[in-house]
Amino acid sequence: MCVIWGIPYLLIRISVSELAPVTLVFLRTGLAALILMPVVLARDGLRGVGRRWPAIAAFAAVEVGIPWLMLSSAEQHISSALAGLLVSAVPLVGVVIATGLGNREHLGLASLSGLLIGLVGVAAIVGLDLRASNAVAVVQMGVVAIAYAVGPVILARYLNGVPSVTVIGVALTMCAIAYAPAAALNWPHALPHLNVLVSIAVLAVLCTAAAFLLFFALIAEIGPVRATVITYVNPAVAAVLGLLVLRENLTAGMAAGFVLVLAGSVLATRRRAAPVVETPSRRTSEALTR
Repeated sequence: MCVIWGIPYLLIRISVSELAPVTLVFLRTGLAALILMPVVLARDGLRGVGRRWPAIAAFAAVEVGIPWLMLSSAEQHISSALAGLLVSAVPLVGVVIATGLGNREHLGLASLSGLLIGLVGVAAIVGLDLRASNAVAVVQMGVVAIAYAVGPVILARYLNGVPSVTVIGVALTMCAIAYAPAAALNWPHALPHLNVLVSIAVLAVLCTAAAFLLFFALIAEIGPVRATVITYVNPAVAAVLGLLVLRENLTAGMAAGFVLVLAGSVLATRRRAAPVVETPSRRTSEALTR
Protein backbone atom coordinates (compact mmCIF):
# COMPACT_ATOMS: atom_id res chain seq x y z
CA MET A 1 0.00 0.00 0.00
CA CYS A 2 2.82 2.41 0.82
CA VAL A 3 4.29 1.98 -2.64
CA ILE A 4 1.01 1.86 -4.57
CA TRP A 5 -0.27 5.05 -2.94
CA GLY A 6 3.09 6.77 -3.18
CA ILE A 7 2.92 6.65 -6.98
CA PRO A 8 -0.23 8.78 -7.61
CA TYR A 9 1.40 12.10 -6.67
CA LEU A 10 3.79 11.78 -9.62
CA LEU A 11 1.05 10.59 -11.98
CA ILE A 12 -1.34 13.37 -10.92
CA ARG A 13 1.38 15.99 -11.45
CA ILE A 14 1.94 14.65 -14.97
CA SER A 15 -1.78 14.47 -15.76
CA VAL A 16 -2.77 17.97 -14.61
CA SER A 17 -0.20 19.43 -16.98
CA GLU A 18 -2.74 18.78 -19.75
CA LEU A 19 -6.03 17.98 -18.00
CA ALA A 20 -8.28 19.99 -15.70
CA PRO A 21 -8.49 18.50 -12.18
CA VAL A 22 -12.21 17.71 -12.57
CA THR A 23 -11.52 15.84 -15.82
CA LEU A 24 -8.75 13.82 -14.21
CA VAL A 25 -10.95 12.85 -11.25
CA PHE A 26 -13.76 11.84 -13.62
CA LEU A 27 -11.47 9.67 -15.76
CA ARG A 28 -9.80 8.06 -12.75
CA THR A 29 -13.07 7.23 -10.98
CA GLY A 30 -14.95 6.33 -14.15
CA LEU A 31 -12.37 3.86 -15.46
CA ALA A 32 -11.97 2.23 -12.04
CA ALA A 33 -15.77 1.97 -11.69
CA LEU A 34 -15.98 0.23 -15.06
CA ILE A 35 -13.56 -2.37 -13.71
CA LEU A 36 -15.25 -2.95 -10.35
CA MET A 37 -18.98 -2.53 -11.00
CA PRO A 38 -19.32 -5.65 -13.19
CA VAL A 39 -17.89 -7.63 -10.26
CA VAL A 40 -20.35 -5.95 -7.88
CA LEU A 41 -23.32 -6.75 -10.12
CA ALA A 42 -22.17 -10.31 -10.77
CA ARG A 43 -22.08 -10.92 -7.01
CA ASP A 44 -25.43 -9.17 -6.46
CA GLY A 45 -23.54 -6.79 -4.22
CA LEU A 46 -26.10 -3.97 -4.34
CA ARG A 47 -28.53 -6.07 -2.31
CA GLY A 48 -26.10 -6.02 0.62
CA VAL A 49 -26.08 -2.24 0.80
CA GLY A 50 -29.54 -2.05 2.37
CA ARG A 51 -30.06 1.29 4.11
CA ARG A 52 -26.40 2.24 4.04
CA TRP A 53 -26.57 4.38 0.92
CA PRO A 54 -26.01 7.62 2.92
CA ALA A 55 -22.88 6.14 4.51
CA ILE A 56 -21.52 5.07 1.11
CA ALA A 57 -22.25 8.54 -0.29
CA ALA A 58 -20.42 10.13 2.65
CA PHE A 59 -17.49 7.75 2.18
CA ALA A 60 -17.39 8.52 -1.55
CA ALA A 61 -17.26 12.24 -0.82
CA VAL A 62 -14.58 12.26 1.88
CA GLU A 63 -12.36 9.46 0.61
CA VAL A 64 -12.56 10.12 -3.15
CA GLY A 65 -14.59 13.04 -4.44
CA ILE A 66 -13.30 15.89 -2.29
CA PRO A 67 -9.66 14.91 -1.63
CA TRP A 68 -8.89 13.85 -5.20
CA LEU A 69 -10.13 17.16 -6.57
CA MET A 70 -8.23 19.11 -3.90
CA LEU A 71 -5.06 17.08 -4.50
CA SER A 72 -5.21 17.48 -8.27
CA SER A 73 -5.84 21.22 -7.94
CA ALA A 74 -3.01 21.64 -5.42
CA GLU A 75 -0.51 19.86 -7.67
CA GLN A 76 -1.04 22.51 -10.30
CA HIS A 77 0.82 24.87 -7.95
CA ILE A 78 3.10 22.76 -5.75
CA SER A 79 5.46 19.87 -6.43
CA SER A 80 4.36 16.26 -6.14
CA ALA A 81 7.02 15.76 -3.48
CA LEU A 82 5.64 18.55 -1.30
CA ALA A 83 2.07 17.28 -1.78
CA GLY A 84 3.09 13.79 -0.72
CA LEU A 85 4.95 15.02 2.34
CA LEU A 86 1.98 17.10 3.50
CA VAL A 87 -0.25 14.02 3.32
CA SER A 88 2.03 12.43 5.92
CA ALA A 89 -0.03 14.34 8.50
CA VAL A 90 -2.98 11.96 8.00
CA PRO A 91 -2.16 9.69 11.00
CA LEU A 92 -1.99 12.75 13.26
CA VAL A 93 -5.42 13.89 12.09
CA GLY A 94 -6.68 10.33 12.55
CA VAL A 95 -5.58 10.32 16.18
CA VAL A 96 -7.42 13.60 16.85
CA ILE A 97 -10.59 12.26 15.21
CA ALA A 98 -10.41 8.94 17.06
CA THR A 99 -9.95 10.75 20.37
CA GLY A 100 -12.88 13.04 19.62
CA LEU A 101 -15.05 9.98 18.96
CA GLY A 102 -14.29 8.60 22.41
CA ASN A 103 -11.18 6.49 21.85
CA ARG A 104 -9.06 7.37 24.90
CA GLU A 105 -6.15 5.19 23.83
CA HIS A 106 -4.33 8.21 22.41
CA LEU A 107 -4.57 10.57 25.39
CA GLY A 108 -1.29 9.48 26.98
CA LEU A 109 1.81 11.65 27.23
CA ALA A 110 3.56 9.81 24.39
CA SER A 111 0.61 10.26 22.03
CA LEU A 112 0.17 13.94 22.86
CA SER A 113 3.91 14.49 22.45
CA GLY A 114 3.71 12.74 19.09
CA LEU A 115 0.94 15.09 17.96
CA LEU A 116 3.01 18.12 18.96
CA ILE A 117 6.13 16.82 17.21
CA GLY A 118 4.10 16.03 14.12
CA LEU A 119 2.61 19.53 13.99
CA VAL A 120 6.09 21.01 14.23
CA GLY A 121 7.09 18.75 11.35
CA VAL A 122 4.21 19.93 9.17
CA ALA A 123 5.15 23.53 9.95
CA ALA A 124 8.74 22.77 8.94
CA ILE A 125 7.65 21.21 5.64
CA VAL A 126 5.63 24.30 4.73
CA GLY A 127 7.28 27.13 6.65
CA LEU A 128 10.87 26.42 5.67
CA ASP A 129 9.95 26.02 2.01
CA LEU A 130 8.05 29.23 1.32
CA ARG A 131 9.15 29.56 -2.29
CA ALA A 132 7.75 26.14 -3.20
CA SER A 133 4.57 26.59 -1.20
CA ASN A 134 1.30 28.13 -2.28
CA ALA A 135 -1.15 29.21 0.42
CA VAL A 136 -4.27 27.97 -1.37
CA ALA A 137 -2.60 24.69 -2.32
CA VAL A 138 -1.45 24.12 1.27
CA VAL A 139 -5.01 24.65 2.52
CA GLN A 140 -6.24 22.21 -0.12
CA MET A 141 -3.71 19.64 1.10
CA GLY A 142 -5.01 20.20 4.63
CA VAL A 143 -8.49 19.28 3.40
CA VAL A 144 -7.00 16.18 1.77
CA ALA A 145 -5.36 15.08 5.04
CA ILE A 146 -8.59 15.53 7.01
CA ALA A 147 -10.66 13.69 4.41
CA TYR A 148 -8.22 10.78 4.22
CA ALA A 149 -8.42 10.43 8.01
CA VAL A 150 -12.24 10.55 8.12
CA GLY A 151 -12.81 8.02 5.32
CA PRO A 152 -11.55 4.91 7.18
CA VAL A 153 -13.61 5.91 10.24
CA ILE A 154 -16.82 5.98 8.17
CA LEU A 155 -15.87 2.66 6.63
CA ALA A 156 -15.23 0.97 9.98
CA ARG A 157 -18.24 2.45 11.81
CA TYR A 158 -21.02 2.45 9.24
CA LEU A 159 -20.05 0.11 6.41
CA ASN A 160 -18.88 -2.89 8.37
CA GLY A 161 -20.21 -6.03 6.73
CA VAL A 162 -20.72 -4.53 3.28
CA PRO A 163 -18.37 -6.24 0.77
CA SER A 164 -15.37 -4.03 0.05
CA VAL A 165 -15.76 -4.32 -3.72
CA THR A 166 -19.36 -3.10 -3.37
CA VAL A 167 -18.39 -0.09 -1.26
CA ILE A 168 -15.62 1.13 -3.51
CA GLY A 169 -17.38 0.21 -6.76
CA VAL A 170 -20.49 2.16 -5.80
CA ALA A 171 -18.46 5.04 -4.33
CA LEU A 172 -16.41 5.43 -7.50
CA THR A 173 -19.54 5.29 -9.65
CA MET A 174 -21.16 8.03 -7.56
CA CYS A 175 -18.09 10.26 -7.93
CA ALA A 176 -17.81 9.63 -11.68
CA ILE A 177 -21.46 10.58 -12.18
CA ALA A 178 -21.09 13.67 -10.01
CA TYR A 179 -18.02 14.90 -11.91
CA ALA A 180 -19.26 14.01 -15.42
CA PRO A 181 -20.89 17.41 -16.20
CA ALA A 182 -17.87 19.42 -15.05
CA ALA A 183 -15.52 17.07 -16.90
CA ALA A 184 -17.52 17.51 -20.10
CA LEU A 185 -17.20 21.28 -19.83
CA ASN A 186 -13.43 20.99 -19.34
CA TRP A 187 -12.76 18.22 -21.84
CA PRO A 188 -9.41 18.65 -23.66
CA HIS A 189 -9.57 19.88 -27.24
CA ALA A 190 -6.80 17.52 -28.33
CA LEU A 191 -5.77 14.01 -27.36
CA PRO A 192 -3.34 14.23 -24.41
CA HIS A 193 0.22 12.99 -24.83
CA LEU A 194 1.05 9.33 -24.26
CA ASN A 195 2.61 9.93 -20.83
CA VAL A 196 -0.67 11.49 -19.63
CA LEU A 197 -2.76 8.62 -21.00
CA VAL A 198 -0.48 6.06 -19.32
CA SER A 199 -0.64 8.02 -16.06
CA ILE A 200 -4.45 7.98 -16.13
CA ALA A 201 -4.52 4.24 -16.84
CA VAL A 202 -2.16 3.42 -13.96
CA LEU A 203 -4.07 5.75 -11.63
CA ALA A 204 -7.38 4.05 -12.44
CA VAL A 205 -6.33 0.39 -12.52
CA LEU A 206 -3.49 0.05 -10.01
CA CYS A 207 -3.80 3.08 -7.74
CA THR A 208 -7.61 3.00 -7.48
CA ALA A 209 -9.37 -0.29 -8.31
CA ALA A 210 -6.68 -2.62 -6.98
CA ALA A 211 -5.42 -0.29 -4.25
CA PHE A 212 -8.77 0.20 -2.53
CA LEU A 213 -9.40 -3.53 -2.31
CA LEU A 214 -6.03 -3.93 -0.61
CA PHE A 215 -6.68 -0.95 1.66
CA PHE A 216 -10.02 -2.33 2.84
CA ALA A 217 -8.34 -5.62 3.69
CA LEU A 218 -5.74 -3.67 5.67
CA ILE A 219 -8.43 -1.78 7.62
CA ALA A 220 -10.18 -5.07 8.44
CA GLU A 221 -6.88 -6.45 9.72
CA ILE A 222 -5.55 -3.59 11.88
CA GLY A 223 -8.31 -0.97 12.20
CA PRO A 224 -8.92 2.47 10.66
CA VAL A 225 -6.47 4.53 12.73
CA ARG A 226 -3.48 2.25 12.33
CA ALA A 227 -4.29 1.70 8.65
CA THR A 228 -3.50 5.37 7.99
CA VAL A 229 0.13 4.79 8.96
CA ILE A 230 0.80 3.75 5.37
CA THR A 231 1.49 7.48 5.08
CA TYR A 232 4.70 6.81 7.00
CA VAL A 233 6.26 5.62 3.74
CA ASN A 234 4.19 6.71 0.75
CA PRO A 235 5.22 10.39 1.10
CA ALA A 236 8.83 9.27 0.87
CA VAL A 237 7.98 7.28 -2.26
CA ALA A 238 6.30 10.37 -3.71
CA ALA A 239 9.30 12.56 -2.88
CA VAL A 240 11.82 10.14 -4.39
CA LEU A 241 9.79 9.76 -7.59
CA GLY A 242 9.43 13.53 -7.85
CA LEU A 243 13.19 13.92 -7.52
CA LEU A 244 14.09 11.19 -9.99
CA VAL A 245 11.42 11.66 -12.67
CA LEU A 246 10.42 15.33 -12.49
CA ARG A 247 13.69 16.70 -11.08
CA GLU A 248 11.83 18.40 -8.22
CA ASN A 249 13.71 19.94 -5.33
CA LEU A 250 13.79 18.44 -1.85
CA THR A 251 14.69 21.19 0.60
CA ALA A 252 16.15 20.85 4.08
CA GLY A 253 12.82 21.99 5.54
CA MET A 254 10.89 19.28 3.71
CA ALA A 255 13.34 16.56 4.75
CA ALA A 256 13.52 17.64 8.39
CA GLY A 257 9.78 18.13 8.58
CA PHE A 258 9.05 14.68 7.21
CA VAL A 259 11.31 13.09 9.81
CA LEU A 260 9.47 14.98 12.56
CA VAL A 261 6.05 14.01 11.17
CA LEU A 262 7.18 10.40 10.92
CA ALA A 263 8.43 10.37 14.52
CA GLY A 264 5.31 12.12 15.77
CA SER A 265 3.02 9.72 13.95
CA VAL A 266 4.80 6.69 15.42
CA LEU A 267 4.38 8.09 18.94
CA ALA A 268 0.79 9.21 18.40
CA THR A 269 -0.53 5.99 16.87
CA ARG A 270 1.26 3.30 18.83
CA ARG A 271 -0.85 1.18 21.11
CA ARG A 272 -0.34 1.19 24.83
CA ALA A 273 0.90 -2.01 26.41
CA ALA A 274 -1.86 -3.97 28.06
CA PRO A 275 -1.76 -3.60 31.85
CA VAL A 276 -0.46 -6.62 33.76
CA VAL A 277 -3.16 -8.10 35.96
CA GLU A 278 -1.77 -9.42 39.24
CA THR A 279 -3.25 -12.81 40.13
CA PRO A 280 -2.35 -15.39 42.80
CA SER A 281 -1.22 -17.84 40.12
CA ARG A 282 0.99 -15.18 38.57
CA ARG A 283 2.60 -14.30 41.91
CA THR A 284 3.23 -18.01 42.56
CA SER A 285 4.79 -18.42 39.12
CA GLU A 286 7.05 -15.40 39.61
CA ALA A 287 8.13 -16.66 43.04
CA LEU A 288 9.12 -20.04 41.57
CA THR A 289 11.24 -18.40 38.86
CA ARG A 290 13.25 -16.23 41.25
